[in-house]
Amino acid sequence: MKNKIITLSVALAVLTFTGCKTKSNMVDAPVSSENKQAVPFEGKELSGEFDATIDKIVDQMTVEEKSGVLHGTSMFNTAGVERLGIPELKMADGPLGVREEISRDNWSSAGWDNDFATYYPAGGALAATWNTEMAYTFGNSLGQELRARDKDMLLSPAINIVRTPLGGRTYEYMSEDPFLNKKIAVPLIVGLQDNDVMACVKHFAANNQETNRDFVDVQIDERTLREIYLPAFEASIKEAKAYSVMGAYNKLRGEYLCENDYMLNKILRDEWGFKGIVVSDWNAVHSTVKTLKNGLDIEMGTNAPFDKFWLGQPLIDSAKAGKISMEEIDKHVKRILHVLFQVKAMGGKDRAKGSIATEAHYQDAYKIASESVVLLKNDNNALPLKLDGVKSVAVIGNNATKKNALGGFGAGVKTKREITPLEGLKNRLPSSIKINYAEGYLERYEEKNKGNLGNITSNGPVTIDQLDPAKLQEAIEAAKNSDVAIIFAGSNRDYETEASDRRNLKLPFGQEELIQKVLAVNPRTIVVMVAGAPFDIDDVSKKTSTLVWTWFNGSEGGNVLADVLLGKINPSGKLPWTMPKNLMDSPAHATNSFPGGKSVTYAEGILVGYRWFDTKNITPLYPFGYGLSYTTFAFENAKTDKKSYTADETITVSVDIKNTGKVDGKEVVQLYMSKSDSKITRAAQELKGFQKVLVTAGNSKTVTIQVPAKELAYYNVKAKKWTVEPGNYTLKLGNSSRDIQKEVIVTIK
Repeated sequence: MKNKIITLSVALAVLTFTGCKTKSNMVDAPVSSENKQAVPFEGKELSGEFDATIDKIVDQMTVEEKSGVLHGTSMFNTAGVERLGIPELKMADGPLGVREEISRDNWSSAGWDNDFATYYPAGGALAATWNTEMAYTFGNSLGQELRARDKDMLLSPAINIVRTPLGGRTYEYMSEDPFLNKKIAVPLIVGLQDNDVMACVKHFAANNQETNRDFVDVQIDERTLREIYLPAFEASIKEAKAYSVMGAYNKLRGEYLCENDYMLNKILRDEWGFKGIVVSDWNAVHSTVKTLKNGLDIEMGTNAPFDKFWLGQPLIDSAKAGKISMEEIDKHVKRILHVLFQVKAMGGKDRAKGSIATEAHYQDAYKIASESVVLLKNDNNALPLKLDGVKSVAVIGNNATKKNALGGFGAGVKTKREITPLEGLKNRLPSSIKINYAEGYLERYEEKNKGNLGNITSNGPVTIDQLDPAKLQEAIEAAKNSDVAIIFAGSNRDYETEASDRRNLKLPFGQEELIQKVLAVNPRTIVVMVAGAPFDIDDVSKKTSTLVWTWFNGSEGGNVLADVLLGKINPSGKLPWTMPKNLMDSPAHATNSFPGGKSVTYAEGILVGYRWFDTKNITPLYPFGYGLSYTTFAFENAKTDKKSYTADETITVSVDIKNTGKVDGKEVVQLYMSKSDSKITRAAQELKGFQKVLVTAGNSKTVTIQVPAKELAYYNVKAKKWTVEPGNYTLKLGNSSRDIQKEVIVTIK
């Protein structure tokens, strides 16, 4: 959303680290479905029990009252009709937590002292857990906070595909893969809506860049649209039963997406059976009669006086002039009232009360973050840190103290708790160990090329990458005079931001030089990247023996990171996107089809993310699904329940996972599908199943993954339907897209 910002429930024990690398001091959040197929998450259908009541209410409404229900009459609310018992529909931003209260008619803070909220890990971090239970926890915890703030709709989750590593909203979006996207999105939405609130799933659809997002016309072939960019949205409607969807800014095939009949009527409602409401992104509406007829229900925005919105006075005038029928207007009003009844904002039923910024919710944030941290490199088992003989630790880097709950251009959260990495280490290291902190690099931008936040034709801010000599020297001295050094580098939410894409993948602020100079004086240096999107860390990866990736990771992020470094948590996060060696290896850039101008053609087609790298035999720096552990795992006895299946059956795949190391840990079993003799163009492999499992040291667990044969289908453009091609399929089991351990061949009849 084009918003201006002002510049999680199981508690885990916090133990003092003893320095011993044994399984007794590994703390892990449990996986509820370790040894069996998880129960599918299913949302609640919109009820039709209120139809007669709604008809009576709408019959009594004036055209002016109907118009008020159909557009924003304050920054985040639509109008109510007090005499008929219709409340305002109250919305809140919330990808990282429920946004602070702002004024009704401008972006300034409302100045409340009771709107502090929990800061939850960003979407990329949630996807990196590869754990559907964590997604439900995220949604449910956040839904409780939304209700405590007396809101009806959360403008989240954002589930657009990560098409380019440069994307300004990659930190908020979840993955480059449609299957992982939908498997995380569905339980999140179900958990959220279990609290009598609406999820608003965004941005529908093909909204994959910030550059020119207000007007860029996306040209995309039908098979690519269906196989890559729509599956998570379809699952959100059909499985999670999402109550609302947000239309995107951009155009698709010449039509703005908030007035796109093909997308909003033919696909969303006619094909998928969506009965909820479509809300515009802020200032994304361009017409009155067309936008309503083509499927939008609520217009939101901020640029004009509220009554001047397209669905304000212009709608009233259009109705009185006979340009639009009252029957058409009533259809949209009734949809809105249906959802208000569904979430018990109307109808007099007891509604969830919720709670906010509670210790239980901070521990929800901890639990999610604890499964998101990705161990990229750990030569010589330098991690977890062994503290025997360690008297001092150098903590280096601006990111050790940078807070990310607020920042950039977009929705943040006002919170009373955001544990930074430095604070986390202070909380967790024994008091006998001295911490030598040095800022190392300064976060600085060129004023004239700051990247005009909100000017979406910009390509991000230009950073000042020269190190300050005094800061550099301070960092070198701290590293020299400490037994261990930890550098916190990467990004922040001022640099990765909505409304602009990054200019390149280079580490900003001179960080690469800082890392090299610290490594030169203290070989016992750990490099930690804090970021939401890929960076060019090829040289850093070659030079350092230990590399950890963490995210904009919520209120407890610093404590989680310290617990990972010290071994209280065995890292189990996996990358939800591909980390390229070079930007030009990525498909949107290799095909020279980003960012386009007035129009952008998705020239890579279905080969998005790892599909491109695997099909074109391009080696990434770190592949999709990659992440190490402090233990090791072996895959054994892979098999299916049968050898052949019909297209209507479900394939049951099982594999034994043995923990061959000395500490308990979690592994993500990933199942990819490949069909080498296909009569159609396919990617080399596609993710079709995954499950996270906790295995204690020395023991084995059998993991079972069920794959409906229909998941193997491709979209048949000629027949306009999903088609399962008969023949042999190879099911590949591994712990990343580039580390396949076992294969099983099945036949679809």
